[in-house]
Amino acid sequence: MSAAAKRIIPLLDRVLIQRVKAETKTATGILLPEKAVEKLNEGVVVAVGPGNVTKDGTTIPTGLSEGDRVLLPS
Repeated sequence: MSAAAKRIIPLLDRVLIQRVKAETKTATGILLPEKAVEKLNEGVVVAVGPGNVTKDGTTIPTGLSEGDRVLLPS
């Protein structure tokens, strides 16, 4: 991950996710061409905002933390 991405701090209940790259090599060591590799709908949480603020000023924390693996919509 680049240093610029580490400096990004999400606001409120926003989350920054980095998509997981698909394996380009099989377990036996065979290299796969780009066309054969599928795009994964999985990612890792890089940064999490502090949470959503209610009308009375209390903060509702986000349910995710850094390093969690999540599924992304297609």
